[in-house]
Amino acid sequence: MTSAPRFIAVAPNGGRRSKADHPALPMTAAELARTAAACREAGAAMIHVHVRRADGSHLLDAEAYRDVTAAIVAAVGKDLVVQITSEALGLYTPAEQRAVIRAARPEAVSLALRELVPDAGEEAAFAELLLDLKATGTVPQIILYTPGEARRLAELQWRGLVPFDRLAVLYVLGRYTVGQTSQPSDLLPFLAADMPRFEPWSLCAFGARETACVTAAALLGGHARVGFENNLYRPDGGLARDNAELVSSARRAIEACGLAIGTAQALRAATQAL
Repeated sequence: MTSAPRFIAVAPNGGRRSKADHPALPMTAAELARTAAACREAGAAMIHVHVRRADGSHLLDAEAYRDVTAAIVAAVGKDLVVQITSEALGLYTPAEQRAVIRAARPEAVSLALRELVPDAGEEAAFAELLLDLKATGTVPQIILYTPGEARRLAELQWRGLVPFDRLAVLYVLGRYTVGQTSQPSDLLPFLAADMPRFEPWSLCAFGARETACVTAAALLGGHARVGFENNLYRPDGGLARDNAELVSSARRAIEACGLAIGTAQALRAATQAL
């Protein structure tokens, strides 16, 4: 366990849930900006942003991302790193995902390996996208759902298709299924002795054990992502009031372990070498 600060990202909405799931789930740019301000005060260093169509459905759109980013920056200044998603949800092709990322030019972006590189035919385009991100200063975070995907990413690195000496990843514990509840032990296969190592790495989890999972990750050197995208519940099983309450729960638990929580400024400094 290192003494370096741990960073908390908030994923406040995702692309699937709506206000029918929780009335405090932010859908619009204005709602996301208010959520950003509350989560900054609670201890978040980054916000992971999904945007929606007028009917609430999932959207990938550069202009919508610019509008939401502007609203968040107006609310919190540079106190949060704004990370957009490239998640397809089965609606967008890898080429469409890449086009939106390039047009949006975000500060940070999450990239699901299974979506952007579903087969060997997409490897060259993925490598080119990473080169473009490096040139524009956009920080990528690779989303990994299984240890097998982690091994595949390491292979791409070994083959020279990843132009970063250090590559941020997010390990996802579980799936979007009814009643999914992740457990801290679900992290262990990603950190097994024969697994590749990535730095920095973060973790997100589903259900009321979210705080326990991200605290275990923090103790093992990782960082946390919490929020309504994956979980609506406090550690005691009660419905969370809002996203900021989940950030506060994670912060209290991680700090109780003797670890410091890092700011957006510290996160930017830590990722400059990626």
